[in-house]
Amino acid sequence: MGLDYQHLDARTRELMLTEIDRDIDASTLYLSANLSDQGKGEYPDLIRDAARGGNDETLASAIRGRLNSHEKPRKLKSGGFSKPPVMRSNAHQMLGEGEFNRFYIRALCVRAIEDGIPEVTVFRAKAVENARSASEQMIGRGMPAEALLSDLRDKPGVDTALGLPPGPNSGLSARLT
Repeated sequence: MGLDYQHLDARTRELMLTEIDRDIDASTLYLSANLSDQGKGEYPDLIRDAARGGNDETLASAIRGRLNSHEKPRKLKSGGFSKPPVMRSNAHQMLGEGEFNRFYIRALCVRAIEDGIPEVTVFRAKAVENARSASEQMIGRGMPAEALLSDLRDKPGVDTALGLPPGPNSGLSARLT
């Protein structure tokens, strides 16, 4: 089950497309190392399609057949590299949810700024079995829309300074206050 995007309407979708195109034009669109070469080539259209009329689940479904069979080897403490692990069975869901949510939050921040709303509020958008305490502490917290937007734009595909979204499978998103 995907995230509950409380403000995923036509306006938010248009703002998502603008944010996606911004990253594409700046060559900063996050292309996961888990995507195959074909997947990397098709990903801009896949995320645009999801923003136009889908959600994190439709994006994950589209990504599913476009992943590498194995993840990249991990660097070992000894200095060498591990044998490449088989791709996680939920890799497509993690990528689809994480990236759709990031662009949704970016669009929501733009919307808040345009409407003179200074903050967006963190909320649990999906039930999770084992909620991280750090995630639980963020629920209900107001995040400055301008600072969060800047943070998400500056750090595509990686952890943000403000901690939203707080990593894969957190189940957290934002809503207008």
